[in-house]
Amino acid sequence: MIKTIDECFFQIQNGANIKQGDVDGGFPITRIETTANDKFNRDRMGYAGITDISKYESYVLEEGDLLMSHINSVQYLGRTVLYVKEADETIIHGMNLLRLKARRDVINPAYARYCFYGHSFRSKVGNITKKSVNQASFAVKDLKQIKIEVPSLSEQDQIVKVLDKLQNLIAMRNDELSALDDFIKARFVELFGDAIYNDKDWKTDTVDNLCEEIYGGGTPSKAHSEYYEDGDIPWVSSKDMKTDVLIDSQIKINQLGVDNSTAKIVPINSVIMVIRSGILKHTLPVAINAVPITVNQDLKVFIPGERVLTRFLAVQFKMHEKDILSGVRAVTADNIEFNSLKQRKLIVPPIELQKEYVSSLEQIDKSKVAVQKALDETQLLFDSLMQKYFG
Repeated sequence: MIKTIDECFFQIQNGANIKQGDVDGGFPITRIETTANDKFNRDRMGYAGITDISKYESYVLEEGDLLMSHINSVQYLGRTVLYVKEADETIIHGMNLLRLKARRDVINPAYARYCFYGHSFRSKVGNITKKSVNQASFAVKDLKQIKIEVPSLSEQDQIVKVLDKLQNLIAMRNDELSALDDFIKARFVELFGDAIYNDKDWKTDTVDNLCEEIYGGGTPSKAHSEYYEDGDIPWVSSKDMKTDVLIDSQIKINQLGVDNSTAKIVPINSVIMVIRSGILKHTLPVAINAVPITVNQDLKVFIPGERVLTRFLAVQFKMHEKDILSGVRAVTADNIEFNSLKQRKLIVPPIELQKEYVSSLEQIDKSKVAVQKALDETQLLFDSLMQKYFG
């Protein structure tokens, strides 16, 4: 059955206009960052020293409330999270997030959350979006007129059950990968100590001196489709940098594309790093290529010299992750200041000790490959079901 958003929700309202940050403490208040990464982040709320909740009782979140971003960058408009109340907590609904209260006899809030991430709804949000210089927005009156598919409540419940199970599996696989990454770092510290403070007094040198070559990528002109036709050379972008080992990419180019652009063939066993992307707000993607590839201009290639093993260099970059990201600055996009990166000092233990470390990671690598494969399969199934249910 097709229904409008207005028919599915009895209340859609903005949050309380409270200036956050002037006074700490008191009851937490939601803000745009609370919905980052498509989940409800209790560690990303604001405070204004509010201890008397009586003035804001109508803004206190309740179980099953949906929070939707309606003033944000274009790609985040419509982002929605489901609030699941924890015992005895009181959270105030703040400005710039819409709160939607479902008509429970019409729509399951958990089903609505998945629906709002479907391609059909996202495209309709795009149609009502109004862009300005620094942000975009849409009006509540326009949101209310959007039509969505609303099956019976029993069907909704079944859809939620299936998608929740897959999302839990995806979260579990990601936790497993994080645990393996933590083990890799713990083994590094055990052998080499702190990579930044060099508490074991290893010899050090700059990234520039430790690499035979460092260079960026390029993009064959999109105006020339012949550069991409029947392409068999991976052309890696930040979207592909989700694994430790690169063997493929979403987009491929051919030799003609290489010959007519600044994209170069990257030799096997090089270190690849994202230096410009929004992901640098929280993560430094680093990988090693197991096949010849090319990269775009948002990535840099590091070809190690004789004093440092490829895997050791890649892991050491990750050991410096927080320190590197602390220097990320936003200009047109979040980016790493490249000259500073090249002058960053790294530890240079004896090559035999590096080999011992890399050898100890072999079993971990096999486990990561297996977990990543299971994660990719689960994600593919989740994406296909989202397409089936929500277009």
